[in-house]
Amino acid sequence: MTHRVYVPLTLGGLAAADADGEVVATDDVVVAADDSEDEEYAALMTAADLSAHAGGGSGRRVVLVAELGRVPEPGDRIPRKRWVAVHADATDRGPDADPDDDLGWFGVQEIAQLL
Repeated sequence: MTHRVYVPLTLGGLAAADADGEVVATDDVVVAADDSEDEEYAALMTAADLSAHAGGGSGRRVVLVAELGRVPEPGDRIPRKRWVAVHADATDRGPDADPDDDLGWFGVQEIAQLL
């Protein structure tokens, strides 16, 4: 069984992960309660909220999505080959932005265009 995990990042964090070819799991990694579309969307939006707070409440929300054989522990490295997508705001967000705004979907090969 694979687990889809949602890693909240900032643009700077995504740039570092892209350069390193891996991202380090933290306590903020979000895992859906099950593989239903509703639960996966809820996990994505929870990670997006965490990303917004990491960026000081402005800028872009960025969530890296990976599929793993187990739920990662803090400090585990998640290599690029396990990344499946990035969800991000298309533009910087102001402090009054709606937290329920949808994020855009980007393939892993499109990370350079986000940065």
